[in-house]
Amino acid sequence: MRQTTGKFGRGRTIATAAAAALVTLAVPACSASSGTAPAAPASPGAAATTAGAAPDPTPPPASSYPMSTAPLTVPAVREHEPARGPGWKPATGSRVVVAPADRAALADEGKLLAEELKLGYAESDEVKAGDVELDLGAKGSGAAESYTLTVRDGRVRISGPDEAGVFYGTRTLKQAVRGAGSAPEGTVKDAPAKPQRGLNLDIARKYFAPEWIEDRLREMADLKLNQLGLHFSDDQAFRIQSDSHPEIVSTPHLTKAEVRRITALAARLHIAVVPEIDSPGHLGAVLRAHPNLQLRDAQGKAVKGAVDISDPASAELVDELLREYIPLFPAGAWHLGADEYQALVVRDPQASFPQLAAAARQRYGPAARVQDLATGWLNDRAAVVRPSGKALKAWNDGFFRGGVVAAAPDIQAEYWTGKEIGARPPLEYLDAGRKVVNLNDEYLYYVLGQPNEFTYPTGRRIYEQWTPRVLRGTTAVPARYDPQILGARLAIWADLAGAQTPAQVAAGIRLPLAALSQKVWDARPPQQPWTGFQALADRLRTP
Repeated sequence: MRQTTGKFGRGRTIATAAAAALVTLAVPACSASSGTAPAAPASPGAAATTAGAAPDPTPPPASSYPMSTAPLTVPAVREHEPARGPGWKPATGSRVVVAPADRAALADEGKLLAEELKLGYAESDEVKAGDVELDLGAKGSGAAESYTLTVRDGRVRISGPDEAGVFYGTRTLKQAVRGAGSAPEGTVKDAPAKPQRGLNLDIARKYFAPEWIEDRLREMADLKLNQLGLHFSDDQAFRIQSDSHPEIVSTPHLTKAEVRRITALAARLHIAVVPEIDSPGHLGAVLRAHPNLQLRDAQGKAVKGAVDISDPASAELVDELLREYIPLFPAGAWHLGADEYQALVVRDPQASFPQLAAAARQRYGPAARVQDLATGWLNDRAAVVRPSGKALKAWNDGFFRGGVVAAAPDIQAEYWTGKEIGARPPLEYLDAGRKVVNLNDEYLYYVLGQPNEFTYPTGRRIYEQWTPRVLRGTTAVPARYDPQILGARLAIWADLAGAQTPAQVAAGIRLPLAALSQKVWDARPPQQPWTGFQALADRLRTP
């Protein structure tokens, strides 16, 4: 989706978010300021009256209320049309209502919101005062993941062209109630700037329990993030149960039942779990069980983590793993890895690895080099996954210039570095027309222990300095490339696994993840300063 301001014009966005960020929890966002008339009941006809007192048969006129301001959420809503009125707050008898025709699509969203706000749940065509109505519009009636949230006449209506959009509308309502006690009168029209928004998690070098992962999924969902990258194979360990090759699996690891539980929760929260079996490098855990596949240089020295891609048995083993795990991850993307193949970080790969050079010439002709054999490996693994219909991804340093073999054009470049040998600047990928996802290691790499000059990212730095167009270092690529940049993920890498506990990791990524969510949801500069955003994020955090 283009990051334009056409549909959500700047003039109709939040005008007072910075000032309103410090409103106390006890004061609803839509209530009158100090010294004005007392706040009205939550909805016309609400029964929350004192014992023996008669309910007011006629609610105050809308004109007696101040003009509403936008709900305060993370990420901020893109557009709010203010109105006068009491707004909406949960009350006795309030329900989340899903029409019977939308039951299959929206029952999960409705039941979750009802549980979170302690409301009733009903499947009915009748909507009463105090209710929250969820409505699925016609397919194509709006941008993907968009929604409209209307508060009027003591009711809330959340509609969208797809289930994800309706779900994000429920996240906005949940945050409005959590932060201010009520949702303001008026209409929110909202949609993300980028289709891919999320977190990357290295469970290979550090085991994270399924409960910890599920907590991160819930946190991500409230931030309207929709992608969890799961790096589960590396030199240190292989962390998911395997039936085809149980000999490679490390302890501890996730069972397939636990993975299915994780992916089922993710699906209900509209998050795609994107698995990664990194190859042909980062396969040390596999090679411990299959040392015959280890890459060796001309002197016979083993190369850490690298399989010999001139040996057909290497491809056979990796393809067996791909075919085993494709059904385990039902979401629509797959990460092929392809980074840091050590045969290509030496001065002369052809001289250092003559067997790879010979295999490249045999397969691709006399001008072929080791990099062409590596690119062919990437394309072959892509061909194994492609029939599943999943989108394909690989790290940017797995794409090479000047070879006789080119990476398949449908493989997205996950751009993390311009520092590695062979890594190219972002414009080379973009000029070639390739789709790119931003994992800029300058801003978005949370590397445990901070080795190799990495420093823990801060929410403030992401919020104030980074945008999805800042792919490498601190400089943004020209705006004309924006449509090719699909989004971004914050990445947790467990290089020094013992440097932090899982609880410390969760605390450390909370504000960076919140800041990322703002920057991938709305392309415009944030409407409030970092101090206000941080205070709001702290106030809205789920206990």
